[in-house]
Amino acid sequence: MWIGDKIYFVSDRTGTLNLFSTDLATDETKQLTHSTEADVRWASSDNRRWIIYESLGELAVFDTTTSEEKKISIQVPDDGLARRPSRVPVDKFIEEFDLSPRGERALFVARGDVFTAPIEKGVPRNLTHSSRSHDRGAAWSPEGARIAYISDASGEDQVWLVDQEGAGKPEPQTNVVESMLFALRWSPDGQRLAFSDKLGKLHVLTIADKTTVEVADERRGLLTDFAWSPCGGHLAIRLSNSNELSSLWIWSVADNQLRRTTSELFDAFSPAWDPKGEYLFFLSRRQFAPQISSVEWNFAGNRGTGIFGVALRKDVKNLFAPESDEVQIAVKPEPAPARPEGDKKPEEAKPDAGLKPAERVVTKIEFEGLADRVIRVPVEADNLGQLSAVKGHLLYTVSGARFYGRDSSQKTRLQIFDLAKREAATLVDDVAGHAVSADGSKVLVRSGAVFSLVDVKPKGGEKKPVSTNELAVDRVPVEEFAAVFDEVWRRYRDFFYVRNMHGYDWKAIGDRYRKLLPHVAHRSDLNYVLGEMIAELNAGHCYIEGGDFELPERPRVGLPGARFELDPAVGRYRIAAILRGENEEEKYRSPLTEVGIDVAVGDYVLAIDGQELNAGDDPYRLLRHKSQLVTLTVNKAPVFEGARKVA
Repeated sequence: MWIGDKIYFVSDRTGTLNLFSTDLATDETKQLTHSTEADVRWASSDNRRWIIYESLGELAVFDTTTSEEKKISIQVPDDGLARRPSRVPVDKFIEEFDLSPRGERALFVARGDVFTAPIEKGVPRNLTHSSRSHDRGAAWSPEGARIAYISDASGEDQVWLVDQEGAGKPEPQTNVVESMLFALRWSPDGQRLAFSDKLGKLHVLTIADKTTVEVADERRGLLTDFAWSPCGGHLAIRLSNSNELSSLWIWSVADNQLRRTTSELFDAFSPAWDPKGEYLFFLSRRQFAPQISSVEWNFAGNRGTGIFGVALRKDVKNLFAPESDEVQIAVKPEPAPARPEGDKKPEEAKPDAGLKPAERVVTKIEFEGLADRVIRVPVEADNLGQLSAVKGHLLYTVSGARFYGRDSSQKTRLQIFDLAKREAATLVDDVAGHAVSADGSKVLVRSGAVFSLVDVKPKGGEKKPVSTNELAVDRVPVEEFAAVFDEVWRRYRDFFYVRNMHGYDWKAIGDRYRKLLPHVAHRSDLNYVLGEMIAELNAGHCYIEGGDFELPERPRVGLPGARFELDPAVGRYRIAAILRGENEEEKYRSPLTEVGIDVAVGDYVLAIDGQELNAGDDPYRLLRHKSQLVTLTVNKAPVFEGARKVA
C-alpha cells in the first residue's frame, strides 16, 4: 500500500503478522503494530491516511499520520437463529450400530449421542443427551443391562457405562489420558472391555475394579481387528509383521501372555472364534492369481482371500475331513431290565437354563504346534471380509474389486456358510454394514440408509425393517460449536505427522482461538475459526467441510452446453456459442452437439419446453430442475414461423 512517501505492508518477520512501513527516501523499515498473538490480516488502505485490517476477529484502523491504532466497534442486529436450541432428526447421521444380545433392540450412534431403538414395538431412547460431547463406539453388554461407549465429556476420551434403559447417570470407567480411543468390545462373560488408542495399543479394562492393562502394540497404525474367545479368557489380535504382512496373535487373561498363532508368511486378519471353543477362524490372502491390465503389462491382486481355521487343540475334529458313504449296521436294541414294582422312572437330567453360554464353554488352547493345525474352509477365494462365527455357520461379506474413478458393479453381499453341509448361500444382497447379536441368532443389516433385521440361517427369512425415523437430538448449537472445536484441536494433537507440531505451541494456539467461540454465531463462523487455527501449523492437505449451514435449498439448473446472448433489436435470445464435448463419455457430453441435434450458433431460442422465452426472461429460469429430456424451439429468424423443435 503506497501512502505518501511510504510503502506499508504486512510481514511475519517477528513470528506474527504485523504492519510495517518502508520510507522511500531513507529506505528505513519500521514496525508499526506489535501483536504477539493475533495476526494482522486483510490489510487495505484508502491510499491517503487510513489502513483497515482484521485481527483475531476484530476490525482495527491504523492512522498513518499519527501511527495510532483504533479498534472499531460494530453492532449488527441478529436474531441468533443459528444459535437457538432445536430438536433435529438424526436418522441421516447414523455413524455406528449394534444389536442387543438377543436382537430385541438396535443400538445406534448418531450426531454424538447414543440411542437404542425397538425392532418392532416401542419408542427409541436417547441414553446420553449431550451436545457438548461426542459419544461414539457404543457396544451392548452380553447380559443386556449395560451399554459401553467412548465419550469426550471430560475433555478427553474415556470409556463410559450407562444403563440400557437410561436410568441413572453414565459413569466413566477409565482414567483421563491424552489419546483418542477406538474399537470398544465386551468380553462374552461381561467382565472386561477391550479397546485401542491412537498409538495402536490395545488395552483391557476389568469392570469390577476399573483397572486397565496394555496387552498388545500395533506398529503400523490403529489396532481395531481383534475378537474375544467365547469364554472371555482370550483375545485374538491382528498385528503387523516386519515384512508388512499381518499375523494373528492370542493374548490370554490367565497369564497375560501374547503368543503368535499364524505364520508370518501370509496375511491373516478378521479373527472369529467358534462358539464351541474348538476353532479360531480367520481370513487370509493366500491365493495369488493376479488380474492382468488391458492397458499395459501390469497386474493387480484381486479375489485372493480365503477362509481358514486353526484347531485350538490336537484332539479337535477336522471339520472338513474327506467324506465317505458307509453302510449303517442295524443293531437290535436290548430290552431294558424290568424295574421292581413301585419303582418310579428316574427323571432325566435337565440342562441348567440359568447358565450363560460363556459360562458353559471354556476355550482351552494347546499353543504348541498351533500354527500347524490350520485347515481351509471350502469357500472360493474372493474379496472376503468381516468374518464372524455363530453356531454351525460362518458369516462373511463378498465385495467387488475396487477401482479409481468408479464404483464396482458388484454390490457387497452378506454370505452364510453351513459348516455341516459345507454349503454357502447369500443371506442379504447389497450390504453396507452389519452387526450380529451376541447369541448369534440375528443380524442387523444396513443397505444404504435402510436398516433391517434378519435371522441367521441359510434362507434368512423375512427382513424386518428397523425404523430410525424417530431418532432425534436436542441440539444446542453453542455447545456443539465448543465440542467440535475441542475435538478438532485434539485430533491434530493426536494425529499430526510430527509430534513437535512444526515447532509451534499447539496448546497456546488452541487457547488463543478458543477465545473466539463466544462470538461464533453460525457454523460458517466456526469453520473459519478452525481454518485459521489449523493454518498456524503451516501444513498442507488440511481441509474443513460439513456442518449445518441453515441455507435454503439451492435450485438445480440444466446446462445445455451453450452461451445465450440477447439480441436487443428483436427482443429474443440467440445462441452465441456451443461448447464442444466428448459425447462418447457421459460426463463430458455437450447436449447441443449430440448426433441428430440440429442447432447452430446464431439460432434464436424461442421457447424451452413450450414456455416462450422473451427479452424479460432469464433462460436459466426456464431450465430449472431440467435434468432429463429438454425441448428447445429454435429458428434462424426470431419468429415462430418455420421454427423447429430439437430435444
